[in-house]
Amino acid sequence: MPERKLQKSEFETLSNFRYQLRRFLRFSEDITRQFGITNLQYLLLLHIKGYPEREWATIGALSERLQAKHHGVVALVSRCEILGLVRRVQGKNDRREVEVHLTVLGEKTVNKLAGLHRDELLNLQGVFQVPDLKKLGVSFPTTRVNGANTK
Repeated sequence: MPERKLQKSEFETLSNFRYQLRRFLRFSEDITRQFGITNLQYLLLLHIKGYPEREWATIGALSERLQAKHHGVVALVSRCEILGLVRRVQGKNDRREVEVHLTVLGEKTVNKLAGLHRDELLNLQGVFQVPDLKKLGVSFPTTRVNGANTK
């Protein structure tokens, strides 16, 4: 089935969404730099702190959350460990597994940065929002299959 051509208004909606998203990401990049860490290091701390039902995460879980390769996350954890933000702990149930925990400094850093990010999102309320499906020319419910929308 051939895909229909997007309307100008749909391009405008997508462009505005990406613009607002980029503005938020730019804010995040700037504020994390002020704290002496990279945005990716902040995201690592956030995903450890925000991991469901526990206060640590595995390298594999962090790789998924960051959408990054396993070896890249290992290097990122190593850099954060050098900065004193995280520590590695051998898994209790599976000794081959590595748990990544926040240190006191990591907790302090992520708490402050997450609060600033939350405040920025509150400031963007009503400005930054997921586009209405109708504005994207969608009049039927969609489902996600391997990251792509289908009917």
